[in-house]
Amino acid sequence: MKKFKQPFQKSKRSFRRRLPPIGSGDRIDYRNMSLISRFISEQGKILSRRVNRLTLKQQRLITIAIKQARILSLLPFLNNERQFERAKSIPRNTGLRTRKK
Repeated sequence: MKKFKQPFQKSKRSFRRRLPPIGSGDRIDYRNMSLISRFISEQGKILSRRVNRLTLKQQRLITIAIKQARILSLLPFLNNERQFERAKSIPRNTGLRTRKK
């Protein structure tokens, strides 16, 4: 009833390192819309660091740039055009009932 411990074996797969999403020449700025738009979801939310594969400093700079662009109305705060169109077409009932006389 002896338990033999096997040493932890790493897999033999080749590890391919992905390129960083921001190159050394890219300037993180609120005017650089092609760079900023890569880090925003379809709904207009700022994507997380894990999804972006950014360093902490890069994520902070991207966040500040996105917020500045939103304030200067270069980017929308929300990007939910479908919900806005649907809300227009559906009539709203306030739930008030009329009294019978």
